[in-house]
Amino acid sequence: MKTLKRGGAAIVGVAESQLGEVAPGVSPIDMMAQATRRALDDCGLQLKDIDAVFVASNQARMPTQNLCEYLSLRPRIFESTNIGGASSLTQLAHAQAALEAGLCETALITYASTQRSASRAMAAPVEQFFYETSYRPLLPVGAYALAASRHMYEYGTTREHLAEVAVAARKWALMNPVAWEKEPLTIEQVLKARRVSEPFGTRDCCLVNDGGGAVIVTSAERAKSLKKAPAFVLGVGEEMSHRNISCMPDFTRTAAVESSTRAYAMAGISVKDVDVVELYDCFTITPILFLEDLGFCPKGEGGRFVSNGHIAPGGGLPVNTTGGGLSYCHPGHYGILLLVESVRQLRGECGARQVKDCEIALAHGNGGVLSTQCTVVLGSAAAL
Repeated sequence: MKTLKRGGAAIVGVAESQLGEVAPGVSPIDMMAQATRRALDDCGLQLKDIDAVFVASNQARMPTQNLCEYLSLRPRIFESTNIGGASSLTQLAHAQAALEAGLCETALITYASTQRSASRAMAAPVEQFFYETSYRPLLPVGAYALAASRHMYEYGTTREHLAEVAVAARKWALMNPVAWEKEPLTIEQVLKARRVSEPFGTRDCCLVNDGGGAVIVTSAERAKSLKKAPAFVLGVGEEMSHRNISCMPDFTRTAAVESSTRAYAMAGISVKDVDVVELYDCFTITPILFLEDLGFCPKGEGGRFVSNGHIAPGGGLPVNTTGGGLSYCHPGHYGILLLVESVRQLRGECGARQVKDCEIALAHGNGGVLSTQCTVVLGSAAAL
């Protein structure tokens, strides 16, 4: 089976759309277009250069067609992958495959949502799940709460450990001018927050924001001649383990084990080589699970690993340097923003939150209810 080439593609332009809460009447397609133009400005390319379009959406039925019509694009390659929050990272692998096959030269990957400002009628449709709907579960929070409860039972993880994740995210967010949350957060405040689904309180749950982003991808060779330093795609890996939480084989082990193994093999690295980690943090349990499954600590040690500010600014491992989905922005699918921040860290563009001597960034996306996982390793020119 043919594999993608290490460093064969590069992200050359990145941008966020407007974040937080948009004005009435602004659509997800408006925001995708805004992010696209900003990402093109970031790398010095134009709309006419785009010949591949990869769009994900949790609101539009045919988002790629909608966006291409909006921007008058006629791409040779296009798709609308939707595997939840891992979609944009998976599309990066698809874009690289298309580039290497000679099917395109410049790919756009974008996502946006107005889930905060949209009316209920415009929000994502409610799905019916054969094994679960009759029990009326509170999803998705109830699914992740099951995983957290099982991890606590098996490994002694505590609510204080979960709170450490939220507090670390907030400390990063306070260094990010565009983060939604602007006030400090303490362990005690997390523990005293209104309970949502045991063991989660409101501060264990991600934000509900409008927002999105875009990335521009091209060949590694072409990338070297563009406006800013490229972020080379060193490795990618993806895996799916289930759809419904009732069918998850093990609540404490995710398919990130397999996705990261493939990404590390392609990149030729180990976790010791990673300078910054951008993880999907829809709930406080997910960074703990992913740090274990990605190999940063042994299974069951995630709670202790994040303690004492280890993943906060000044700690041993920089994790979610924007403030993450818990304190920066969570627009339904968070994956596109993981890529945006990873690239900015590699370029040294992050100001007060910049990780020193950052050469390798790991971004990890999660979709569904711990269902789909995609690991991406990006590197600066020094990492090639």
